[in-house]
Amino acid sequence: MSSNGSAVGQLLWSRPLCVGWRRDQEGAVYHLATCLLLLGFMGGSGVYGCFYLFGFLGTGYLCCVLWGWFDACGLDIVLWSVLLATACVLQLAHLVYRLREDTLPEEFELLYKTLCLPLQVPLPAYKEIVRCCEEQVLTLATEQTYAVEGETPIDHLSLLLSGRVRVSQDGQFLHYIFPYQFMDSPEWESLHPSAEGVFQVTLTAETECSYISWPRKSLHLLLAKERYISRLFSALLGYDISEKLYALNDKLFAKFRLRFDIRLPSLYHVLGPAAPDAGPESQKDDKDVREPAASPSPQALPTSVQQTPPSSPPPASTNPPAPPPWVRMSRPDSSVLASRTPLQSYSQVMSRGRAPLAPTLTPEL
Repeated sequence: MSSNGSAVGQLLWSRPLCVGWRRDQEGAVYHLATCLLLLGFMGGSGVYGCFYLFGFLGTGYLCCVLWGWFDACGLDIVLWSVLLATACVLQLAHLVYRLREDTLPEEFELLYKTLCLPLQVPLPAYKEIVRCCEEQVLTLATEQTYAVEGETPIDHLSLLLSGRVRVSQDGQFLHYIFPYQFMDSPEWESLHPSAEGVFQVTLTAETECSYISWPRKSLHLLLAKERYISRLFSALLGYDISEKLYALNDKLFAKFRLRFDIRLPSLYHVLGPAAPDAGPESQKDDKDVREPAASPSPQALPTSVQQTPPSSPPPASTNPPAPPPWVRMSRPDSSVLASRTPLQSYSQVMSRGRAPLAPTLTPEL
């Protein structure tokens, strides 16, 4: 240890000491380079922190090159300063390239901040989703149809970015589609990946709209490859479909002051117009159901409850006569309810004091 300590002491103290200090100071370029290097080493982390760091360091080393060339006149100072300044410039070029690669178009940037950033979706996963739709933003003019009922094939999944789209079936308005909602989520979920089908509703743009669209096969391949993206789309589509069902329920409540269970098959018969040939039958069924609710007649009562013809009075007894048993009216079948108009079903349900039920015999949506 003593030998090692003596060797270090010889290296430090055996060199000749400064005989005299220079009276003149270094030029302004040297002091500027030192200040820039100090500011550069105070940089933070992240992309913009790296921009700050290498920007100040590169400028400081450039000032060192000027100082070594004009004032110090030292070749080693110039070479080292040039090397360090070049490294900083190359690092800045790499950062600029990464930023250009990570930059998204304005519409996709806003979509990420609105829909994906609250869910903490990683930016690389979002780029995979955007790459699947080829970063194309499509447009719809006012009153232009996106899909026609029974004609347009289901080969895309689209998301509305701006504007408003009207959804109708058989000329009957169902609900609206607003920005950042899927335009055909029910159709997407209703088909198997290998199946084919057509739209059962008509989608019409009420204003100028813009949307993005994923091809069905390409998106299925992406979902099969990326499990995280598959779960993300499952959550987004499920939420979107539930919002559409609630919109139908709110429309029904605004029209009939009724709220149906959205878990039942469909609300189309309740929302849509009544069939033209169901009028007489529905009125007849309505009459049959309402007759027992009125004052019962002898013919309407069952045999066990019909009044018997007057006969000789029974012998007097101390106990009062027992009241006739109460007859429970049978509930009509769900198909009968489905064949009636909504107002008739509503009046019958409310007259019996029972909760309304949505019809079960409805077309597939």
